[in-house]
Amino acid sequence: MARKNPFANILDSDERPVERSIVEYAARGASRSILSTLDEMASRADKLASGETIVELEPDIVDVSFVRDRRADNEQEFSELLEAIRENGQNSPILVRPHPKTTGRYMVVFGHRRVQVAKALGRKVRAVIKQMEDREHVLTLGQENSARANVPFVERALFAADLARLRYDEDNATILKALSIDRTTLSKMLSVAALPADILEAIGEAKGIGRDRWYELKLLMDKPSNHDVASEVISEAGFSALPSDARFDLLVRRLKSASSRRRTQSGPQKRSWTPKGGSLSADITTDAKRFTLAIKAKSSEARAFGDYLSENLDRLYEAFRRDSTQPREEP
Repeated sequence: MARKNPFANILDSDERPVERSIVEYAARGASRSILSTLDEMASRADKLASGETIVELEPDIVDVSFVRDRRADNEQEFSELLEAIRENGQNSPILVRPHPKTTGRYMVVFGHRRVQVAKALGRKVRAVIKQMEDREHVLTLGQENSARANVPFVERALFAADLARLRYDEDNATILKALSIDRTTLSKMLSVAALPADILEAIGEAKGIGRDRWYELKLLMDKPSNHDVASEVISEAGFSALPSDARFDLLVRRLKSASSRRRTQSGPQKRSWTPKGGSLSADITTDAKRFTLAIKAKSSEARAFGDYLSENLDRLYEAFRRDSTQPREEP
C-alpha cells in the first residue's frame, strides 16, 4: 500500500484557506523540494518492501542459499566476472531475502558468485531484497537458472535431487515448475544425481555433456562390475588434469571397453572331439553356464554312443564328483 505524503491533507483542505495559501506560497520555494523528497522517500519505501529497489549490502552479512544450484566453481568464469565487475561495476543486481533465522542478515536467492566477487574486491554488492518463503525461493532460483543456457546438466540434476529431498509435494510439481521440465527428464535427472559422489566429483560440471550422455553413464554404472573400473579410471595419474568434458569421455570410453571385453570373454567357446579309430565325432560348445555335446556319425554309432552316455550319466556324475573332491597329491 503506497504511503501518503504527510502534507497532502494540508494541501487539499478547503476548510482553512489562509493556511492553504501559505503552504502554496512556501511550496514555490525551498519547501517544494522538501515535499518532493518526502514523496520520493515514501515511494522508495514501498518499492523496497515489494523488492523493486536496488540497495547496496556488505557481502559479510549475506549468506548462501539453503539450496544450491551450482556445486562446481569454474575458476575461469569467476576470474572473467571479477575483471568485468572491477572495470565496469556490477550491472546486474543479485536477489536476496531477509534471513529466515538470523535478524540483520540476508540469504542469497541467486547471485552467489557476484557476492564472492564483491567480497574479493572489497566492495558492497548491489542487491534486490524481497521477502519470500522457502518454496518461492526455490521456484525463483530454479526459474532464473532455466532462463540461462550455460547451466550444466549435472548441476541441474543435483539441484533437482536436493529439491526432491525437501519434499514440498508428493508429485514433484514444485521441481517440475522450478526447472521447467517434464517427468521423463526429471526421472533421468534424479538417476544421474544418484551416481556415486566420488564419480560426480571427479568428473566435475562437464558443461558440454548433455542429458542423454549422462544417462548413458548412469546405465553403464548400473553394472556392479563397472564400479571397480570407474574407481581405477578416476584414480589414474593425469585424470584430474584433463578438462571436465574430457574426463567424462575417458571414463565412458573405458567402461564401454571393459564391458566389451567381458562379453568377448564370456561368449561361447567351441571345440571338437574325434576318438582314435572311431567313426563318429562330437562338437562341444561351452559358455559360463552351459555345456553342449553334439555327437554325429555316418552310421548309427552316434545314436548308440549317445544312448550309452545317457544310461550311464549317474555313474559318470558320481565319478566326476568323487574325483573333483579328492585332494590332489603334491608332485
